Amino acid sequence: MSTSGHSVFRRLLRHPSGLVGLLIIALVVLMSASAGFIFPEGPWVLGGRPRTWPGVDPAFPLGTDALGRDMVAALFYGARVSLAVGAAAALVSLVIGTLVGAIAGYYGGWLDDVLMRLTDAMQTIPSFLAAIAIVGVVGASLSTIIIAIAVVSWPMIARLVRADFLRLRTYDFVQSCKIIGMSDLRIIFGQILPNCLAPIIVSSSVLVATAIITEASLAFLGLGDPNVMSWGTILSTGRPELRSGWYMTAFPAVALVLTVLALNLIGDALNDVLNPRLKERKS
Repeated sequence: MSTSGHSVFRRLLRHPSGLVGLLIIALVVLMSASAGFIFPEGPWVLGGRPRTWPGVDPAFPLGTDALGRDMVAALFYGARVSLAVGAAAALVSLVIGTLVGAIAGYYGGWLDDVLMRLTDAMQTIPSFLAAIAIVGVVGASLSTIIIAIAVVSWPMIARLVRADFLRLRTYDFVQSCKIIGMSDLRIIFGQILPNCLAPIIVSSSVLVATAIITEASLAFLGLGDPNVMSWGTILSTGRPELRSGWYMTAFPAVALVLTVLALNLIGDALNDVLNPRLKERKS
């Protein structure tokens, strides 16, 4: 990590909401990383009596589901899937959105018009319905879900990057780079893009949170990958037991809420840390 990265991280730790968000995310990451060590048999093992309530059996502190599977193991493995899908989908959408926005903002003209009309067309389609359609047609798998979420998420990043490129391409340092014969690729990725990283980094936390919610929603509707255990899968399997065993849906729901809340807190803190003028304007 660079010196500036260390500085941002230290300021983020001193930010109240940033510290809370980082602690929650660190706990979720620890859960996902330790799932294979603590529960080597996986989350699908029918190890206890079905519908064991939390606190009844010390071997299952959070109880078991309708099939006798350990709720703690399911939550730990669910954290792994939810984080992986959220991070991967956010990364793909960041790459697509950044490329589209950078090209449109730097070159302008007809290329900008074409790319922005494509972006507008994508934004007119309800994102969740589009994700359902893609997964329903292609098939439910983690890779398909990641691609579907990325396809419906990149327009926001594209517009954000384009706006910054339209502003920065008129600056003197960009004109100087053109005068000395620097290639467009070097100007875009080496000069302008590093000056756009602050809003991109802030938006990435929102993208991860949105991707986690979308994956959980798809799994809840039965469109998740049947070979993995995610928090949405736990919600889906616990839905028929909502009246007699509400804890089966309560625990994954709380995990989802806390994770998304933590990502939003980190995003707000990053916005304050990377945009101090905006923080002063708020106060």
